[in-house]
Amino acid sequence: MNPSWTRALRDFDVALRTQGMGERTRRAYGTDLGQLAEWASGHGLDPRELDYRRLRRFAGVLSERGASKSTVARKLAAIRSFYRVLVQRGEFEGSQADLVSSPKRESRLPEVLKEAEVEGLLESMPTSTPLHLRDRAMFELAYSAGLRAEELVNLDLRSLDPDGEQLRVEGKGSRTRIVPAGEPAWRALAAYLERGRPALAGDAADQALLLSKGGRRLSTSDVRRRLGLAVRRAAVRAGVSPHTLRHSFATHLLDGGADLRAIQELLGHASISTTQTYTRVESQRLKQAYARAHPRA
Repeated sequence: MNPSWTRALRDFDVALRTQGMGERTRRAYGTDLGQLAEWASGHGLDPRELDYRRLRRFAGVLSERGASKSTVARKLAAIRSFYRVLVQRGEFEGSQADLVSSPKRESRLPEVLKEAEVEGLLESMPTSTPLHLRDRAMFELAYSAGLRAEELVNLDLRSLDPDGEQLRVEGKGSRTRIVPAGEPAWRALAAYLERGRPALAGDAADQALLLSKGGRRLSTSDVRRRLGLAVRRAAVRAGVSPHTLRHSFATHLLDGGADLRAIQELLGHASISTTQTYTRVESQRLKQAYARAHPRA
């Protein structure tokens, strides 16, 4: 890779750290921009030499290599962020990357479980061992509070407010929000804190709420793996992820009459447009019910 790209990517990562961006997001940006840097270096181009035409050519190369529209759009978003930082630093007067339009993404509705499916999944979880108690508390929380996997594993003991039955959650972009959780989640948490966590913690001083068998903070891959085991045990449909529980949380709130703005705050969405996805889920569900039930559908 051209040394000019190495320096530019390093400086960009520092800028993202200063903005409070999470490690996983920074890593994803680094991967996407690294691909641009390798392509540009192969053509003898440094960051200053990538104009609108060349950036559009790079997007075309991604498509030719089989990248989906959403992948190309994500990489272009990373490139725009990169060049905006360079503009802010005074290295460019304007960003040519802003002129490159993203391909129209495929419209995909989030996967959602029915209320009975969520109940069956959670109620099927055993509570006979410390790990079982942890998993039950973890997924009760995921559904009850609509948490992302990363938000779950970042919870500390001090994140809990049992008296107020609410959590302090560190979301994307270091945004903090207070989220309520229901009684089933607090009962599962109480059982885990009393009989599960002490056995997992041992002599460790880790303040993480959710601990592994070795007493360390869980990773998001641990969360996905344990949910996969629970899904198979409960014989729930395949493809359920931690985000499925979050989507189900939002959809069930909407079904119950919750205000869209309230759901936005509970989910920690920066924009209401992101939350409006769930109105499309509800609309699709109503269309399907109409098609099944109306005599002249």
